Amino acid sequence: MPTQARTETDTESETETRTEPGAPAPRTDPAEATVLSRISAYYSSVDAGDVESLLALFAPDARYHRPGYEPLVGHTDLRRFYQGERIIAEGTHTLTETLVDSDRVAVHGEFHGLLHSGERVSLRFADFFTLTPELTFATRDTFFFTPLV
Repeated sequence: MPTQARTETDTESETETRTEPGAPAPRTDPAEATVLSRISAYYSSVDAGDVESLLALFAPDARYHRPGYEPLVGHTDLRRFYQGERIIAEGTHTLTETLVDSDRVAVHGEFHGLLHSGERVSLRFADFFTLTPELTFATRDTFFFTPLV
């Protein structure tokens, strides 16, 4: 069972965190705070195009599963993806919910951006991470809320 339900609303200057009704009171677990900070840093690094910073958050042998791509394994594959294969030119992630349960993290949010083709996109996404004992990302699985069938 998740340790805490959080809703986060990112703005240009601040992040608001509130506990969902019926959720346990917020904990001051330092490991959970570190995980939440690393998750936030990941999306900030992606949005800024800072590939080296985002790679530092992943374990050297991390696996990333993303619809439409073969699994990306390790820093070399991740670097290649973020520096060239990713069809997104620019954009912003807004996290609406982050759940931490020991070495697992679930993130729900929205993405608004521009593809390399010039097409604008707005969609909801869900990401699921597993963590190493050092709190680096061992796996990441991404899902998009968009009609395909």
